Amino acid sequence: NLLNGLMSRFDELADRHGVEKIKTIGDAYMAAAGVPETVPDPGVRLARLALDMIAAVDETAAEHGIELQMRIGLATGPLMGGVIGTRRLAYDIWGDTVNLAARLEATSDPGRIHVPARLKSELEGLFHFTYRGPIEIKGIGQEETWFLERLQTPCPENVEAVRRS
Repeated sequence: NLLNGLMSRFDELADRHGVEKIKTIGDAYMAAAGVPETVPDPGVRLARLALDMIAAVDETAAEHGIELQMRIGLATGPLMGGVIGTRRLAYDIWGDTVNLAARLEATSDPGRIHVPARLKSELEGLFHFTYRGPIEIKGIGQEETWFLERLQTPCPENVEAVRRS
């Protein structure tokens, strides 16, 4: 019941931020922005969703008086998506970007949002980051990474960018 309630809350947050839920895998939640319809600001949408998801987990833990944490990995870039096969048809996504996000999640710290250099550059000026350092990512090599911390104090430029998402 707790997991269902939390995943349902994530679904509501994904809808609010214009992000597509792809699937749940056990206790994992996979989402993407810009699929199947292209959007101008997938990184901003995903970052805002991730911050709200961390807050939702913290609120759920407090409501139930339990220890509950999650790790998030975010990446942007090209990917493939579609419905394949002949049984249990479901839309799915795959590719290097998806693999990078999964590996960032796996190497993140509990309660943190782990992002690569490319996404940090996209979000620079809109969000605060803490340098994590380089990590070795299977299939990709060494990657400089950061933790996404919070939305920056609103100023005219980033208020407009966030409003567009």
